[in-house]
Amino acid sequence: MAEFNKDDYLNDLPDADDAKNTASSAPADTPADAAAAASPSAPSDEGETPADAATEGEAADKADKTADGKDGKADSDTLTPLGQAKKEAADYLEALQRERAEFINFRNRAKKEQERFREHGIIDVLTALLPALDDIDRIRANSEMDDSFKAVAAKIDKAFEKFGVEKFGEAGEEFDPTKHDAILHKPDANAEKETVDTVVEAGYRIGDRVIRAARVVVASPHN
Repeated sequence: MAEFNKDDYLNDLPDADDAKNTASSAPADTPADAAAAASPSAPSDEGETPADAATEGEAADKADKTADGKDGKADSDTLTPLGQAKKEAADYLEALQRERAEFINFRNRAKKEQERFREHGIIDVLTALLPALDDIDRIRANSEMDDSFKAVAAKIDKAFEKFGVEKFGEAGEEFDPTKHDAILHKPDANAEKETVDTVVEAGYRIGDRVIRAARVVVASPHN
């Protein structure tokens, strides 16, 4: 039987420092780690947490309300100074454009009225002078005119031309009931269609508006 050696037994026992190092190097779960692992709100790789989902849902509802215009109207009190200045500038620009459009319409109406009043004035003067103009035409057609009288007649014609008055009606042109007033129709064996044979009184017009139709004698084809 082997003899018990006290010294050998003490040498085989683990050293106190080695035991301490072994205990400190061993992994152990702390209470905080255990609570975090057991918490249902901890994020995982499989999806979002309920808190994140609720936050995103509120943001979506807010965006929908803003798009619908229910809660998205910006109050002027909540705008920044720069935003307020931009809003006022946009309002002023819109008002200016509206006023400009109204002014252009007013100017166009005023211009048309001015042209109409001007035309009426010319028509009144022309109508008042028609008997004298007809007498000048008769003198010119049936007698010799001296140079001074011709000069006066030419000045009168040029004055009316300046205001857009056009004199029309000549023998030989095709009869047009819209601008000719036939006072007599006479048969003509040589006429192939109704034509103006004699101009009794010349016609006058301004643009497309006939002031007075030319009074004419019409040569009609002989049947």
